[in-house]
Amino acid sequence: MDRFLLNNRKRASTLEDEEILPSTSRGETVKKRKCRKYDDSYLDFGFTSTEINGEERPLCVLCMKVLAPECMLPSKLKRHLEANHKYTIGKPRDYFIRKLKELKQEKSTFFKNASIPTNALIASYKVSYRIAKCKKPHTIAEELILPAAIDMVNIMVGESAGKLLSKVPLSNNTVSRRIHHMAEDLNDQLIEKIKEKEFGLQLDEATDNNKDAHLICYVRFIDGDDMVEDLLFCKNITASAKAQDLFDILNNFMSENMLDWIKCVGVCTDGARSMSGSYGGLQSLIRSKAPDALWTHCIIHREALAAKYLSPALNQVLECVVNVVNFIKTRPLKARFFKKLCDDMGAEHSSLLYYSNARWLSRGNVLSRTFELRQEIYIFLKEEGHKYANDFSDENFLIKLAYLCDIFEKLNALNTSLQGNNTHILKSMDKMRAFIKKLKLWRRQMNEGTSKDSFSILQQFLTSNTVEISQDMKSIFEDHLSQLVVWFEKYFKNEDIDKFAWIQDPFNSIVPSEFNSTEEESLIELSCDSSLKSKFTNMELTKFWISIKNEYPLVCEKALRVLIPFSTSYLCEAGFSAVAVIKSKYRSKINVEEEMRVAVSSLIPRFEKICSDVQAHPSH
Repeated sequence: MDRFLLNNRKRASTLEDEEILPSTSRGETVKKRKCRKYDDSYLDFGFTSTEINGEERPLCVLCMKVLAPECMLPSKLKRHLEANHKYTIGKPRDYFIRKLKELKQEKSTFFKNASIPTNALIASYKVSYRIAKCKKPHTIAEELILPAAIDMVNIMVGESAGKLLSKVPLSNNTVSRRIHHMAEDLNDQLIEKIKEKEFGLQLDEATDNNKDAHLICYVRFIDGDDMVEDLLFCKNITASAKAQDLFDILNNFMSENMLDWIKCVGVCTDGARSMSGSYGGLQSLIRSKAPDALWTHCIIHREALAAKYLSPALNQVLECVVNVVNFIKTRPLKARFFKKLCDDMGAEHSSLLYYSNARWLSRGNVLSRTFELRQEIYIFLKEEGHKYANDFSDENFLIKLAYLCDIFEKLNALNTSLQGNNTHILKSMDKMRAFIKKLKLWRRQMNEGTSKDSFSILQQFLTSNTVEISQDMKSIFEDHLSQLVVWFEKYFKNEDIDKFAWIQDPFNSIVPSEFNSTEEESLIELSCDSSLKSKFTNMELTKFWISIKNEYPLVCEKALRVLIPFSTSYLCEAGFSAVAVIKSKYRSKINVEEEMRVAVSSLIPRFEKICSDVQAHPSH
């Protein structure tokens, strides 16, 4: 009888757990499983709950075994406890609460440790990025940065935090790979931004300390509301540096990245024959692909060429200064004695500067330092019995030297003002025309004897020594200023920027004759827009035209085609300075292009995107 009653109980229990639903087809039924919910009292049997695929299942806090949903019954949970954890029978509820807390803590630690490789990967990229931006050797991370960081964290936070830092991969090869990935990402970003936009190029080639030649190219384009300047590439010149070889490098890059030559509106280079030749130079080859591109001979290079002229009388002073500097600087013993003499006499500076004809500011700096230390130089040369010793006590020689200091100080100030980012042809030519007018003013003042304020160093010397400039000396200075005017006008006579007056001031200029009627109407509307006048006075010229490109597209397109091209090759010169730092004699085999791109780019790598493509592992 008990056997039959037991079977009936089992059958009834089964019917409780299952519900028979009508089927859409005849003769079929679908059994729906009843889902039991977890109750807090089940913790007395050592069970909590977890969710898997949307189902709530019992989880043992002792062995972390997950049972089937059908086991969410006190009897089955108790059966598991008695069968697998007999030692816990009779334990109070607090015992299982403590085991539940331990389980949750283990889970938290697991997930935290699982995130360590990912965080270490991002940190590795961030540190590598800083190394590249500072142009430092890759080994500095492993040898200095990571050990120093661990030391600081151990002291300030604790040793556990220091152990986490040690998981950041920063070996020499790892940093190299990181920089490679970031350089690729920056190049992809730049190409995406340039496509379908008009751009200007700036090119130059030079040789590094390892005798390797490089072609550097910078690009300028409009991105949103800003004018962007960035490194396009820095390629090794494996063959000769002829125009065709340089063009092949440039053209291959344009083809590989699917950039349209027609979008090129300007190219700026120096005056070398391979660059500027109208028939066989790089200029003519580029114009075969981009016929409307404006070619510009770097204004800074032209300024340096125009400023080179010196009359024989003044050139003799410069040669004397160079000889004296080399006599002292090239002999270590004499250089030390001269330094001690300067220190003993209380001079502000204790050494002379070498002269380099290739450096733009070298001549003015050398002359100024020499004039500053003229008394110390005279004493030193007198003791050495040098042939130029008497020159540094001769008034006429020192008057010429003071004049040269003044004029080259002004030339250096002009050169410096032409350097920098975001310069355009209109701004640069305004400065050149102003300087030519100043030269004429200084010449007139020298003739009239009213040049006291314009030549401060010369005037201070004349006043302190109670001497006056002779007529012959005035003639030398006037002749030099006149020749400078001639040379500057020669190098800048072809720049007719008056036709772009409407760009510099669209509210008070005459409409250019080459405008068609539609463009003329658009410029008239712009000139009469009073709301833009205050905006024009408070904004930089380029930003103003970019800000209204959607409102007045016709005239803005014409204006921006003048403002986008570079007027100097300053960025290339700065780039070669970066190459000299990156590719030292200790790192002669380094990939210069990748290092340069990360070091000088104005863009920021997309770290999250890069990390998503890399395995997060401490050894990687």
